[in-house]
This record gives sequence, structure tokens and C-alpha cells, in this order.
Amino acid sequence: MSARAATTVPAVSVVVPVHNEAENVAPLLAEIHAALEGVLDYEVVYVDDGSTDATPRILKECLTRYPRLRPLRHVRNSGQSAAMATGVRASRAPWIVTLDGDGQNDPADIPALLAKLPGASTSEGPAMICGQRVKRRDTWLKRVSSKVANGVRGWVLRDHTPDIGCGLKVFKRDVFLKLPHFDHMHRFLPALFQRAGEQVVSVPVSHRPRAKGRSHYGMHDRLWVGIVDILGVLWLGRRMKLTDALDLAGSDAQASQGSGLRANAQAERPGGTGSA
Repeated sequence: MSARAATTVPAVSVVVPVHNEAENVAPLLAEIHAALEGVLDYEVVYVDDGSTDATPRILKECLTRYPRLRPLRHVRNSGQSAAMATGVRASRAPWIVTLDGDGQNDPADIPALLAKLPGASTSEGPAMICGQRVKRRDTWLKRVSSKVANGVRGWVLRDHTPDIGCGLKVFKRDVFLKLPHFDHMHRFLPALFQRAGEQVVSVPVSHRPRAKGRSHYGMHDRLWVGIVDILGVLWLGRRMKLTDALDLAGSDAQASQGSGLRANAQAERPGGTGSA
């Protein structure tokens, strides 16, 4: 990373968790660069989740061409949620952009999500903007399993997010870091943000077929494992209690209902690992 990139706090951090995506690293980096260079200050944090292919070598080779790149590597495979959490913790920007590392998310859609961020003059607005794939470019089995999983999740959690599986998201770093972290949590970020009292919106985005490599998920991962996770998130949501804490030493305006500090009491944080 260049000296300037190391000392300047970027506006957004693009976090990309990857596992055995050697063929997709360089093309996706080029697209991220094309989408954001000259638009705003940014950094790209790749987290290699213990890949066994050439992913770490290619990430190192890309450093000379992309000075905004910050590659990290897990010493062992720990799962997509753990890789995302590692990337967010290492990020320096207040806003996080996440992308899947398989190239199916189009970085050209990132500015459309960023356009939904609150303006500098107000703190009102969504804390998370989710991509919604309007035309899935997957196999029929993957589309069906994802549709069933989305339907079950939406019915149980009532998170009003039509496409939980889209990896393209923008969210506040500080809110994410306060959430309970557990295996597969990346699938439930909208519900977790909402249960933390935050607003979540969705924006239509494009979707592309996987051109290289192979998928790391199947019917079992999306449905049966997901149902267990849904029940855990439902329990967690019922354990979270939100209220406003009033500043008794402040002015009347500061102490009015809804303008105090938000208190969030939640259950202990479960842990776990999986595969990305």
C-alpha cells in the first residue's frame, strides 16, 4: 500500500472474502478499480480464507498494480463470516462495501448503493444498503434453493429483505462491529442490523454467471443449515432489548424521547466456524 493510502482515512473500504478464487482475483480487482477510481477515496481489503490454490500468490502479485489493495490471509479456513469480520476489523473507513469474490457481483453497481448513503448534513438514513439481484444468473437448482431459503427466512425473521444472498452490500462499520458474531452471520446481516435499531433498504443490482472456479455452496448449505441458523437468529432477536437512554445532564432537546443514546442489551455471542 502506498504511503498516502496508509495515512489517509478512505471514504469506503471494499471487503472481499475469498477461498480458492485464484482465477477471479485479478479480474475483480480491475473492475473495482474501474468502478471507484476518481469517484471517491477507497481501499480494498481482500481476506484469503486459507486458500489451497494460488490465491495468496496472486494477491501479492497484484500489490504492485493496485496500491489501494490490502491483502490478509487466515492461517486456516474459518468460513465466509469469519473472513468478512476479519476484513471489517482491518478496514479504516466508516462505511464498508462487501463483494463476493467469485465475480458474480458487478462492482459497477457499487456507486448506486453509495448514492443511498446519508448526506453530510444529516445522520438520518439507512445503516445498510443491500443489493437485490433482479435477474439471477445461476443454475436452476441454485435459484430454487436460494428462493426457498429466502422465503423461509423472510417468513420467520420478517426482515423485509428480498435477496439476503446478494454479496453486494454497504453498511456502517461501527454497527457491524457491535453485532454478535457467529458462523454464517453474513446471511443474516439485514435482520441483525434491524434488531440493532437500524434502517435497511434494498437496491436493484445486476448479476452475472460464474465464469471461473466453482461454487462453495450447495442445497444443503442454503436450506438445511440455514434453517438452524434462522432459529438461532430468531432467538437472538428476542433476547435483544432496545431503548433510549436520556442524558440527564444535557439540554431539554438532548433529553427528549428518541434523541438520547441508544442502549442495546443482547445475548452472549455464540461462535463457530465453517467453510466459505
